[in-house]
Amino acid sequence: MSSFDSADLIKVLVVEDHTIVRQGLVALLSTSERIKVVADLNDGLSASKYIEQSEVDLLLTDLALPGLGGIELIQKASSLGIRSLALSMHHDAIWVQRALEAGAWGYLLKGSGINDLLTAICTIADGERYLSPSVKAVNTELGLTTREKEVLTLVAQGHTSKEISSFLSISTRTVEHHRANMMDKLKIHDIAGLTRYAIRNAFIDPRFK
Repeated sequence: MSSFDSADLIKVLVVEDHTIVRQGLVALLSTSERIKVVADLNDGLSASKYIEQSEVDLLLTDLALPGLGGIELIQKASSLGIRSLALSMHHDAIWVQRALEAGAWGYLLKGSGINDLLTAICTIADGERYLSPSVKAVNTELGLTTREKEVLTLVAQGHTSKEISSFLSISTRTVEHHRANMMDKLKIHDIAGLTRYAIRNAFIDPRFK
Protein backbone atom coordinates (compact mmCIF):
# COMPACT_ATOMS: atom_id res chain seq x y z
CA MET A 1 0.00 0.00 0.00
CA SER A 2 1.35 3.40 -0.87
CA SER A 3 0.62 6.69 0.80
CA PHE A 4 -1.22 9.38 -1.10
CA ASP A 5 0.18 12.62 -2.39
CA SER A 6 -1.69 15.69 -1.12
CA ALA A 7 -2.91 16.30 -4.67
CA ASP A 8 -4.45 12.85 -5.09
CA LEU A 9 -8.19 12.32 -4.89
CA ILE A 10 -9.08 9.79 -2.21
CA LYS A 11 -11.61 7.38 -3.67
CA VAL A 12 -13.96 6.42 -0.82
CA LEU A 13 -16.61 3.71 -0.62
CA VAL A 14 -19.28 4.44 2.00
CA VAL A 15 -21.09 1.46 3.54
CA GLU A 16 -23.92 2.17 5.99
CA ASP A 17 -27.30 0.43 6.21
CA HIS A 18 -29.28 3.43 7.50
CA THR A 19 -30.22 5.47 4.45
CA ILE A 20 -30.38 8.87 6.12
CA VAL A 21 -26.98 8.34 7.78
CA ARG A 22 -25.41 7.09 4.55
CA GLN A 23 -26.75 10.01 2.54
CA GLY A 24 -25.53 12.39 5.21
CA LEU A 25 -22.03 10.93 5.06
CA VAL A 26 -21.95 11.24 1.29
CA ALA A 27 -23.08 14.86 1.50
CA LEU A 28 -20.44 15.68 4.11
CA LEU A 29 -17.63 14.00 2.18
CA SER A 30 -18.67 15.82 -0.97
CA THR A 31 -17.67 19.10 0.68
CA SER A 32 -14.00 18.08 0.51
CA GLU A 33 -12.03 18.76 -2.65
CA ARG A 34 -9.69 15.91 -1.77
CA ILE A 35 -12.34 13.18 -1.45
CA LYS A 36 -14.38 11.45 -4.13
CA VAL A 37 -17.19 9.10 -3.08
CA VAL A 38 -17.11 6.34 -5.70
CA ALA A 39 -20.18 4.52 -4.34
CA ASP A 40 -22.43 4.23 -1.30
CA LEU A 41 -23.90 0.86 -0.37
CA ASN A 42 -26.16 -0.45 2.38
CA ASP A 43 -24.84 -3.97 3.05
CA GLY A 44 -21.58 -5.82 3.48
CA LEU A 45 -22.03 -8.40 0.72
CA SER A 46 -22.56 -5.76 -1.97
CA ALA A 47 -19.58 -3.84 -0.64
CA SER A 48 -17.41 -6.97 -0.67
CA LYS A 49 -18.22 -7.57 -4.33
CA TYR A 50 -17.68 -3.90 -5.15
CA ILE A 51 -14.16 -3.71 -3.73
CA GLU A 52 -13.20 -6.84 -5.66
CA GLN A 53 -14.13 -5.22 -8.96
CA SER A 54 -13.60 -1.48 -8.52
CA GLU A 55 -10.83 0.91 -7.57
CA VAL A 56 -11.22 2.04 -3.97
CA ASP A 57 -8.62 3.78 -1.80
CA LEU A 58 -10.53 3.83 1.45
CA LEU A 59 -13.50 1.97 2.88
CA LEU A 60 -15.68 3.90 5.31
CA THR A 61 -17.92 1.31 6.94
CA ASP A 62 -20.31 0.89 9.82
CA LEU A 63 -19.55 -2.17 11.93
CA ALA A 64 -23.19 -3.29 12.21
CA LEU A 65 -24.18 -4.33 8.69
CA PRO A 66 -26.68 -6.86 7.31
CA GLY A 67 -25.38 -9.85 5.39
CA LEU A 68 -21.68 -9.46 5.94
CA GLY A 69 -20.59 -7.61 9.07
CA GLY A 70 -18.28 -4.62 9.13
CA ILE A 71 -15.44 -6.57 10.77
CA GLU A 72 -15.51 -9.18 8.02
CA LEU A 73 -15.71 -6.48 5.37
CA ILE A 74 -12.67 -4.74 6.85
CA GLN A 75 -10.78 -8.05 6.74
CA LYS A 76 -11.69 -8.44 3.08
CA ALA A 77 -10.61 -4.88 2.28
CA SER A 78 -7.32 -5.39 4.13
CA SER A 79 -6.60 -8.53 2.10
CA LEU A 80 -7.04 -6.44 -1.05
CA GLY A 81 -4.74 -3.67 0.19
CA ILE A 82 -7.58 -1.23 0.84
CA ARG A 83 -7.43 0.92 3.96
CA SER A 84 -10.52 1.07 6.16
CA LEU A 85 -12.08 3.50 8.60
CA ALA A 86 -14.53 1.85 10.98
CA LEU A 87 -17.55 3.94 11.93
CA SER A 88 -19.34 2.90 15.10
CA MET A 89 -21.39 3.98 18.09
CA HIS A 90 -19.35 1.64 20.31
CA HIS A 91 -16.44 3.12 22.23
CA ASP A 92 -15.66 -0.10 24.16
CA ALA A 93 -12.07 -1.30 23.85
CA ILE A 94 -13.12 -4.71 22.55
CA TRP A 95 -14.87 -3.19 19.51
CA VAL A 96 -11.89 -0.98 18.73
CA GLN A 97 -9.54 -3.92 19.16
CA ARG A 98 -11.59 -6.16 16.86
CA ALA A 99 -11.72 -3.52 14.15
CA LEU A 100 -7.98 -2.84 14.27
CA GLU A 101 -7.07 -6.50 14.37
CA ALA A 102 -9.28 -7.03 11.31
CA GLY A 103 -7.12 -4.51 9.48
CA ALA A 104 -8.82 -1.14 10.05
CA TRP A 105 -6.55 1.89 9.92
CA GLY A 106 -8.93 3.99 11.98
CA TYR A 107 -11.93 4.03 14.28
CA LEU A 108 -14.39 6.92 14.33
CA LEU A 109 -17.33 7.30 16.68
CA LYS A 110 -20.66 8.22 15.13
CA GLY A 111 -20.98 11.20 17.44
CA SER A 112 -17.95 12.84 15.81
CA GLY A 113 -18.18 16.04 13.78
CA ILE A 114 -17.46 16.64 10.11
CA ASN A 115 -13.95 17.94 10.81
CA ASP A 116 -13.14 14.69 12.62
CA LEU A 117 -14.51 12.66 9.72
CA LEU A 118 -12.48 14.52 7.11
CA THR A 119 -9.37 14.49 9.29
CA ALA A 120 -9.70 10.75 9.85
CA ILE A 121 -9.96 9.98 6.14
CA CYS A 122 -7.07 12.24 5.14
CA THR A 123 -4.90 10.98 7.99
CA ILE A 124 -5.42 7.37 6.94
CA ALA A 125 -4.88 8.21 3.28
CA ASP A 126 -1.54 9.75 4.26
CA GLY A 127 -0.46 6.50 5.87
CA GLU A 128 -1.22 7.13 9.52
CA ARG A 129 -3.81 5.56 11.80
CA TYR A 130 -6.65 7.55 13.34
CA LEU A 131 -8.66 6.93 16.50
CA SER A 132 -11.40 9.12 17.93
CA PRO A 133 -9.83 10.88 20.95
CA SER A 134 -12.25 9.32 23.41
CA VAL A 135 -11.29 5.76 22.42
CA LYS A 136 -7.56 6.33 21.95
CA ALA A 137 -6.51 5.84 25.56
CA VAL A 138 -8.84 2.89 26.09
CA ASN A 139 -7.61 1.06 23.03
CA THR A 140 -3.88 1.53 23.33
CA GLU A 141 -3.78 0.27 26.89
CA LEU A 142 -6.04 -2.82 26.96
CA GLY A 143 -4.58 -3.80 30.34
CA LEU A 144 -0.94 -4.06 29.24
CA THR A 145 1.65 -3.28 31.88
CA THR A 146 4.57 -0.94 31.20
CA ARG A 147 6.94 -3.91 30.95
CA GLU A 148 4.60 -5.75 28.57
CA LYS A 149 4.51 -2.70 26.31
CA GLU A 150 8.31 -2.62 26.28
CA VAL A 151 8.43 -6.29 25.36
CA LEU A 152 5.73 -5.79 22.72
CA THR A 153 7.73 -3.02 21.07
CA LEU A 154 10.90 -5.11 20.95
CA VAL A 155 9.08 -8.23 19.73
CA ALA A 156 7.48 -6.20 16.93
CA GLN A 157 10.91 -4.84 15.98
CA GLY A 158 12.02 -8.42 15.34
CA HIS A 159 14.20 -9.02 18.38
CA THR A 160 14.56 -12.50 19.85
CA SER A 161 13.72 -13.37 23.44
CA LYS A 162 17.44 -13.55 24.21
CA GLU A 163 18.03 -10.06 22.78
CA ILE A 164 15.03 -8.63 24.65
CA SER A 165 16.32 -10.28 27.82
CA SER A 166 19.62 -8.45 27.37
CA PHE A 167 18.03 -5.09 26.51
CA LEU A 168 15.70 -5.11 29.53
CA SER A 169 18.02 -6.92 31.96
CA ILE A 170 15.47 -9.65 32.65
CA SER A 171 15.58 -13.41 32.10
CA THR A 172 14.54 -15.04 28.85
CA ARG A 173 11.89 -16.93 30.80
CA THR A 174 10.45 -13.61 32.04
CA VAL A 175 10.37 -12.27 28.49
CA GLU A 176 8.41 -15.32 27.36
CA HIS A 177 6.07 -14.93 30.33
CA HIS A 178 5.32 -11.31 29.38
CA ARG A 179 4.77 -12.32 25.75
CA ALA A 180 2.34 -15.07 26.76
CA ASN A 181 0.43 -12.64 28.98
CA MET A 182 0.12 -10.13 26.14
CA MET A 183 -1.15 -12.74 23.74
CA ASP A 184 -3.75 -13.82 26.28
CA LYS A 185 -4.91 -10.25 26.99
CA LEU A 186 -5.02 -9.24 23.32
CA LYS A 187 -6.39 -12.57 22.07
CA ILE A 188 -3.49 -12.81 19.64
CA HIS A 189 -1.85 -16.17 19.00
CA ASP A 190 1.38 -15.54 17.10
CA ILE A 191 4.28 -13.10 16.70
CA ALA A 192 2.94 -11.82 13.39
CA GLY A 193 -0.30 -10.85 15.13
CA LEU A 194 1.60 -9.03 17.87
CA THR A 195 3.60 -7.17 15.23
CA ARG A 196 0.45 -6.08 13.37
CA TYR A 197 -1.08 -4.95 16.66
CA ALA A 198 2.05 -2.96 17.55
CA ILE A 199 2.06 -1.19 14.17
CA ARG A 200 -1.64 -0.35 14.24
CA ASN A 201 -1.41 0.99 17.77
CA ALA A 202 1.71 3.07 17.11
CA PHE A 203 4.07 1.11 19.37
CA ILE A 204 6.45 1.09 16.42
CA ASP A 205 6.66 2.94 13.11
CA PRO A 206 6.49 0.35 10.26
CA ARG A 207 8.79 2.54 8.15
CA PHE A 208 11.61 1.93 10.59
CA LYS A 209 10.85 -1.63 11.62
